[in-house]
Amino acid sequence: MARRKSNAPPSVTRPPPGQQKLSSAERSGLYARREAANVLRTVLRGDAKRRAVASIKSLVLSPSVRNKRGTYALVCETLKHLNVIKEVLEIANILNSKWKRQEALVYIICYDILFGKKETAAVADAEKFLLRHKDALLSGVATLLVKKKVESVDDLLDRSQLPDLIPRYARVNTLKIDVDSAVKELEKLYKVQKDETVPDLLVMPPRSDLHAHPLVMNGRIFLQGKASSMVAAALQPEAGWDVLDACSAPGNKTVHLAALMKGQGKVIACELNEERLKRLEQTVKLSGATNIKVVHGDFLSLNPQDPSYAKVRAILLDPSCSGSGTVTNRLDHLLPSHSADNTKYDAMRLHKLAVFQKKALAHALSFPQVERVVYSTCSIHQIENEDVVSSALPLASSLGFELATPFPQWQRRGLPVVEGSEHLLRMDPVEDKEGFFIALFTKTNKVDSPDSSELPERECRRKRNQSSDQAHPLLWPKVYRAWRWSLQGRKRKLV
Repeated sequence: MARRKSNAPPSVTRPPPGQQKLSSAERSGLYARREAANVLRTVLRGDAKRRAVASIKSLVLSPSVRNKRGTYALVCETLKHLNVIKEVLEIANILNSKWKRQEALVYIICYDILFGKKETAAVADAEKFLLRHKDALLSGVATLLVKKKVESVDDLLDRSQLPDLIPRYARVNTLKIDVDSAVKELEKLYKVQKDETVPDLLVMPPRSDLHAHPLVMNGRIFLQGKASSMVAAALQPEAGWDVLDACSAPGNKTVHLAALMKGQGKVIACELNEERLKRLEQTVKLSGATNIKVVHGDFLSLNPQDPSYAKVRAILLDPSCSGSGTVTNRLDHLLPSHSADNTKYDAMRLHKLAVFQKKALAHALSFPQVERVVYSTCSIHQIENEDVVSSALPLASSLGFELATPFPQWQRRGLPVVEGSEHLLRMDPVEDKEGFFIALFTKTNKVDSPDSSELPERECRRKRNQSSDQAHPLLWPKVYRAWRWSLQGRKRKLV
């Protein structure tokens, strides 16, 4: 009989009979370190493959993480000290093959031993091993300070790269609660303001800790940044529409679309990566949205002519990007791939990303009934933003699309390197605390008029043929084909 997989925290070695049981504080620290190690392991593996499963915040907000506040703090602090910890371990030279295979857990425990505020207890094998070598670790720190010619560990950290204090944003899930009720509940803890740009977005002071708040835990509000919240709002989907979210995980924008549509119509959420798909499904379940259909597959492989997508009226395309606009907030700049030695690799990666982004945008514009397409990135690079839009403009124009202006009151617009840059929206990493880009394509009425001189000849010919096809719907198929053949013969003779 198959045993059901448990969602309980990672198993730990139970103390032998007669040995003192763990206190609640020791048990809490033990679980927090394991949860933090699981998150850190996922982050480091994704960074090594240059394909992040999700941001640290998204991973910590997973339902499987119990102590969200402690886990997030422990992961962030370990990342900030990661280079120091690695050098200390190299100097101490204490790791055998067993512990090298558990590097994420080792990094977490080393941070706690060397830089944590509380004493680390010998509660499990990993803690016991590293505490036995505590003197060697401390000696490694002292050696490193001498080697780097600094007086303290703080001097080893790059203070200029630590994130600025930014407001805490929370988007109200209007499928479960109205904005005013959410404000009333949150005002019991913090000063709350409504955002001036996104109607269902709330703003609170920096470091407002909501990770364990009931409104977050039950999906009534989502901890989502301002830029991310602007994307679905820029698309402006109408209730009852079929909408496609092309690269949807972790799902915050997906469920935002569902809320904007008042739970009516259908949101098709497409995601290729299996791990990110699980996170997407968790987000959808938490939101309570019943009009979302999750599709496990590649957006580029979707056939626009497939009846399943024949009614799609709007597409949100937020493809994989460099994340250069949010590296400080996400702490990506502390990961190994963001070292100074990766300049050449970054240029290659940007080129590959841009190739994919151009294909994805062209594909989104090709869906026959689509009226609105939003293309967005959390990148500051022109190659991922204005250049991608520029490459799509000829196709967009031929299909009857033009650039529209999302959030007209917004001051910062696109770089003046592409026609229509005044319609593009940019967020600045310094002024707005994160870099972001949004382009909105809307279909005009040009394709509805086959006599328009601005339409390409091929499109006019297709429209005329469609009109002819619809003019004689009652003819028998064989008679109709003969009539069409004779009509084309007469046209050839006239020419």
